Amino acid sequence: MKKMLPWFCGLWVLLIPFVSHSEEPQTTLEDVVVTATRYAEQTFGVPANVTVLGREDFQRSTAVDIPGVLRELAGVHITDLSGNGRTYRVDLRGFGETAQSNTLVLVDGRRVNQADLSGTDWALIPLEQVERVEIIENGRGSVLYGDNASGGVINIITRRAPGEKVLDFRVSGGSFGTAGGDIYGGASAGPVTFSVSANSRNSEGYRDNSETEYQNAGINVDYQVGDRASIQLDGGFHSDNYQLPGAIPVSQLEAGFPRDGTLHPDDYSDIDDNYIKLKPEIYLPGDSRLEIDFSYRQRESLFFSTFTGGAFEGDTEIDTTVVSPQLVVQRPLFGRGNSLVMGLDYTDVTEDIDNTSIFFGTETVGVFRLEKENAGFFVHDRFEVTDTVSVSAGYRHDQVTFSFEPSDQQEIDRDADLFTAGIGWDVTDKAFLFGSWSRSFRYPLLDELYSFFTNTVNTSLKEQFSDDFSVGARYAFDDTLSVEINLFRIDTEDEIYFNPSTFANENLDGETRRQGVGLSLSKDFSRARLTCGYRYTDAEIMDGAYEGNTIPSVPKNKFTLGASANLGWGFTLSADGIYVGKQYYESDFANSFEERDDYVVINLKLRYEWKNWTVFLDCRNLTDEEYSEFGVLSGTPPEPSVYPSPERNFMLGLSASF
Repeated sequence: MKKMLPWFCGLWVLLIPFVSHSEEPQTTLEDVVVTATRYAEQTFGVPANVTVLGREDFQRSTAVDIPGVLRELAGVHITDLSGNGRTYRVDLRGFGETAQSNTLVLVDGRRVNQADLSGTDWALIPLEQVERVEIIENGRGSVLYGDNASGGVINIITRRAPGEKVLDFRVSGGSFGTAGGDIYGGASAGPVTFSVSANSRNSEGYRDNSETEYQNAGINVDYQVGDRASIQLDGGFHSDNYQLPGAIPVSQLEAGFPRDGTLHPDDYSDIDDNYIKLKPEIYLPGDSRLEIDFSYRQRESLFFSTFTGGAFEGDTEIDTTVVSPQLVVQRPLFGRGNSLVMGLDYTDVTEDIDNTSIFFGTETVGVFRLEKENAGFFVHDRFEVTDTVSVSAGYRHDQVTFSFEPSDQQEIDRDADLFTAGIGWDVTDKAFLFGSWSRSFRYPLLDELYSFFTNTVNTSLKEQFSDDFSVGARYAFDDTLSVEINLFRIDTEDEIYFNPSTFANENLDGETRRQGVGLSLSKDFSRARLTCGYRYTDAEIMDGAYEGNTIPSVPKNKFTLGASANLGWGFTLSADGIYVGKQYYESDFANSFEERDDYVVINLKLRYEWKNWTVFLDCRNLTDEEYSEFGVLSGTPPEPSVYPSPERNFMLGLSASF
């Protein structure tokens, strides 16, 4: 960490002349969260580590997408999996290579995790369309939402048009031939409020064969049916084409192979993704309500990928249908405040696969239909025992049926019982303590049961279970200074992982344990804001064949520092620094190779505002650090390989709001 200190100190020194100690009151602990209990709740009462990011945070950030914003949080580890800024893995609690299967991502409460290995497609969610992002770090989301929430839940709240007309647009361009544009508009007419959005982005990419191109379009409609009901209708379309530069062995980089080169000049992926969601809501006496979510999503993918020993070319279509009725009852119980939510989540997913594989000289063709039919009943209650103490508890019974055609075993059935309990104590009006325990889980993904390498189905893969323990405190010294501390431990059994020796997904034969501590601080001045955070994570395999080894792709240390200052005359300067510690190469469960190097990345943003117009200049990787977010063992025999991250780069843009 020594090499990062001069840079981080320099960032703050740069902004000191613009900081005044004449402080203006700013409340920082009253953000509203909807992910914790599937209804609106203040963050100061949620028994979990909670982070809420709003549009002001997006404007200060140099990021162009949601993963870029999340990267600036110490408790979130971001990995660019493709090396071209297109495919990201978001890790909340040190799950490493399976993080995208253990972090549940929602958009307005709608699950966007796919039932296959593609995980969350972050390109579907343009940053300009987002109102705020809520991050809940613990396993209680498994009770409320089901599968994939062992590490936590990220809920992305999109912008919904206010009563008056609004029109926003943004254009930008910069390094690596990058250009993009966004537009957002909304209005209301009587009981109807609607908004539309669209964006497009193209980039040649930092590396050879890393070109990306994608477009999005979306619509949100809210219809108020008198005083007792409302209907929401959302829909969206996404299309992209992107190339995959692949990994470069470290030995070749040391021998002079260019960092921006590629050994996989023909790899690519093309995607079309569409969804529609309908949500009628009936208001009941008091603050209670009944609502039903109906959604349908279709995603088509065409891809070609090479690896040591062969290649596979696939054509898949995934159709997802979801029906989720839920009842929220908010009324006093025994004279005390009480909030009860209960409901049912039903999901049906079918995946049609047409795949041709060459695996170490053997060509196979697979034409399969996989289906996942999932139903879960949940109930969760939060009760105010006193004016300062609240307790919460929940239960979920979840069951799934996997079907395979063709296969010797046509169907397998699994089920799970999940629990959560928490307590929160408002020690004073400025201090909050919490503790929670959760039993969480995840089922195997369709692409973990099916192998694109061998075109076979493995029905012996088991679901994994975790026990999550969390305690923490939030304290506001005054209206401008707040600190948070949280400690966690997650014990997981039958963890699902990819075994590079067998080219197959398996359950670890030993229990894993992830434990750590997180610290964060924010300070507001009259003309500036300072934030910093630190996360220590110890991820270890407790027994079995890899007993005592560290789980790969999990850095023990991450430190972040951010500063933003109003320079006057309409100018604002923002800076952030990110330190990521050493970590083992992905798939190196045996810890056979040395850890990957740590790295520091510094980003700057200068923004000028005049009336409704804003001009901004971003500089990312200010110090031109040579680093790689993603490193993996590849080849036969396996050797360390990396996906080099971009050199210093710039982005210039113009936006306006009317």
